[in-house]
Amino acid sequence: MKKIAALVLLLTVSICSAQEVAPKFEKSADLVKATYYYQDGTIKEQGFFKDKKLTGKWVRYNKEGEKTMIAYYKAGKKVGKWFAWNKNTLKEINYANNTIVSVKNWNQAETKLASNKK
Repeated sequence: MKKIAALVLLLTVSICSAQEVAPKFEKSADLVKATYYYQDGTIKEQGFFKDKKLTGKWVRYNKEGEKTMIAYYKAGKKVGKWFAWNKNTLKEINYANNTIVSVKNWNQAETKLASNKK
């Protein structure tokens, strides 16, 4: 009996932990703010849609809550300066009309001005 109870408990925990956290969508005027989550409930990505297309600022986070990317869209196309952080560098990517115009890598000492902390 104890083995059956332990098995049921194990299966219940497995099923609960395998469920994904549903994204959240909030309407604001003509925009829809989207928030996507990791399985533990922390925010993975936030941004906006307009007419079902990515628009404006989108921010992606790692599981520790640090920014890993800031991106900009206009009518679903990549535009402007994007920033991508990893452990030692900050990458600045410039887009124009969905095409990469330039890329610059900043080393750790130079990235203190552009922190990825919340």
